[in-house]
Amino acid sequence: MATTWTRFRRWTRSDSASGLLLVSPAALFALALLAVPLAAVVAFSFWSQDYLEIDRTFTWANYRAAVTEPIYRELMLRSVLISGAVTIATVVLAFPLAYFISFKVADRHKALWIFLVTIPFWTSYLIRAFLWKVILGFNGVLNTSLQTLGLIDEPLSFILYNPNAVVITLAHAFAPFAILPIFVSLERIDRSLLEAARDLGESRFGAFWRVTFPLALPGVVAAALIVFIPTIGDYVTPRLVGGPDGLMIANMIQTQFLRLNNAPMGATLAVIAMLVVSAISLVFVALSRRWSGPR
Repeated sequence: MATTWTRFRRWTRSDSASGLLLVSPAALFALALLAVPLAAVVAFSFWSQDYLEIDRTFTWANYRAAVTEPIYRELMLRSVLISGAVTIATVVLAFPLAYFISFKVADRHKALWIFLVTIPFWTSYLIRAFLWKVILGFNGVLNTSLQTLGLIDEPLSFILYNPNAVVITLAHAFAPFAILPIFVSLERIDRSLLEAARDLGESRFGAFWRVTFPLALPGVVAAALIVFIPTIGDYVTPRLVGGPDGLMIANMIQTQFLRLNNAPMGATLAVIAMLVVSAISLVFVALSRRWSGPR
């Protein structure tokens, strides 16, 4: 007993104990605000509700309904496809800008460019979504400008209240989140490696593809995950610019909780959405590691 007490006293004076003491407040805070609500959502998904009454009897009925009902499957598939399109569009457009800032802009001006990238954060996300609704509207800025220039005879109807509008709006909203991690990854690349590749006879494109891009891949993966994970759960943009064909799974979750008063089904859809996002993210990370690994 004395030996155990002595070991415990030694441990309390160790660096590991000091580190644990430092992180414990943040860990408890995260546990209270993240883990407990998540556990509550999971618990709700196995219950049922009759208007205001919650029946806490364990049941799989919600999961059976979520898997068998076509509307839930369609919304989940649509959410994955829209989020995937937003991720691809955002990363593809963000990489050239991040590359330009990292390799072409003078060091003394890089901070200014990064500052300009963050300008969209100055306005509310809701306001930006409303602005895109004005831009893409039937009589909006885009259609009016194209008609004035004589490029179209009648307003374009496929750019608002459909998945295309959702992709455009979300890609703009999450562009800074993709630019910044890619830029950080590019900044960490040793420029002498590119010079060595050029000295060994590689073309500019070859040096980029065999040196720059593989070294920047961690930033690309981070950008893709940062964009994909939150966009699949977005419900504001689909509600404002998506129309009936642009609604996503988060809109159904909101409807179940607030309009249909069916919290267990809403919790079930939320849990399924989290599982789908986790599975896709893990597969994406595994494939990216395999692709970027030694050949």
